[in-house]
Amino acid sequence: MTTLKIFHVNAFASGAFSGNPAAVVPLDFWLSENLMQQIAAQNNLSETAFFVKTADGFHIRWFTPAVEVNLCGHATLASAYVIFELLGFSGKTITFDSKSGPLYVSKSGSEFFLNFPAVVSEELQVLDGVVPALGSTPTKILKAADDVLLIFENEETVANLEPDFALLSSINARGVIVSSLSNPYDFVCRFFGPNVGVNEDPVTGSAFTKLIPYWAGILGKNEMNACQISKRRGDVSCQSLGDRVLIGGRANLYLQGEISF
Repeated sequence: MTTLKIFHVNAFASGAFSGNPAAVVPLDFWLSENLMQQIAAQNNLSETAFFVKTADGFHIRWFTPAVEVNLCGHATLASAYVIFELLGFSGKTITFDSKSGPLYVSKSGSEFFLNFPAVVSEELQVLDGVVPALGSTPTKILKAADDVLLIFENEETVANLEPDFALLSSINARGVIVSSLSNPYDFVCRFFGPNVGVNEDPVTGSAFTKLIPYWAGILGKNEMNACQISKRRGDVSCQSLGDRVLIGGRANLYLQGEISF
């Protein structure tokens, strides 16, 4: 029988039951892809992160209950929390090797900062299926790498969206990000990902690699505060660094234990 440590961490969380929960499984060596997918499906959280120590830092991979993904922000933050707070990492910055290239996480006080590549979005004139799936018409549609970014008139519209996930899954994208200007935040957002097995993600760090460059350009400033207004909600501090972004948030430990198989 194999036994592994597992940690259940709330990322981008202001309290015990907020933010986005992720499972974190430290490994001494890689398991098979099929086994990691089975563990993620059993955990049934939006993401399970696995990492292995390397000579220069850690190699990290992320799995939803359905598929492996190329980038996940909140599970990277959760993994950094485990490494900094529970595994005794004494350095200033954690370096993660990943399918999306090198990722860096630093800590200042109680806040963790993800240093991720920025993604510049390209405006689209139309996108079939969006309006029927969301029941509302965006003011702007953008292609944001593997996601679609939809801008709406105000926060109330974003908060009241009730997607038809069957229709939304027909859109050829990893996920659909919806966003608007806000007060007192600079902007708010939500993330829908039925194509990767997550209808609505509570707080989606990878979405901010697209949101930060977009809103920095619209607002004309590089430092912003945002909130992902899912039911669990999560506050995110944002900074544009040109070709990279800083995504800041807090985390807390909900559960730790062992899994056996």
